[in-house]
Amino acid sequence: MNKKTEVLTILVRIIGCHEVKGNGKTARMIIFDGDCDCENFKGHILQGGVDSQKDFEGEPFSLSARYVLEGTDKENNPCRMFIENNGGIENGIMKTTPMIVTDSPCLSYLQNEKLEGSIEGWEKGVIIHIFTLE
Repeated sequence: MNKKTEVLTILVRIIGCHEVKGNGKTARMIIFDGDCDCENFKGHILQGGVDSQKDFEGEPFSLSARYVLEGTDKENNPCRMFIENNGGIENGIMKTTPMIVTDSPCLSYLQNEKLEGSIEGWEKGVIIHIFTLE
């Protein structure tokens, strides 16, 4: 079993949804903003965060979220992070494989780490947990 270390926790607020249903297929684009206030990063999601979801009959549910965070890293330097989070449901749990690009020198290691994510609900949207695997 891999040792997991949580590196980011992001509170996502859902602010809108566009949905299309047809012939056993549902596609939606969820618009969101949010905040991150953890040891490695403090900041907010810039306008334009979107989660594209496909719920097609006979196929596994899938999601692909993309967003940019702006704030300060753990050394209190201003920085940005682009996160792409792809995933689906495994054994009833929303699991993802995040990919990060950042201009923060002290967080740049996240660009090359094997990352895993999970998503849980809260009253305003979802909480995204991102872990490194060892």
